[in-house]
Amino acid sequence: MKLIVNGEDHDLAVTTLAELLATLDFEGDWLATAVNGELVHRADRSAHSLNDRDRIEILSPMKGG
Repeated sequence: MKLIVNGEDHDLAVTTLAELLATLDFEGDWLATAVNGELVHRADRSAHSLNDRDRIEILSPMKGG
């Protein structure tokens, strides 16, 4: 499936947002995720199905200031 993750094209064999995060080695309770501009809460990531050409944004907080 072709996905756009943080502005970059990826061709991955994943079906859910949780699988995508695991495949790309994104871990942590502090991640913020959005699919096609809509926030997806951590509890919903395993059930959130992805579709071809979805746009996914994955954000993590930065340390420092």
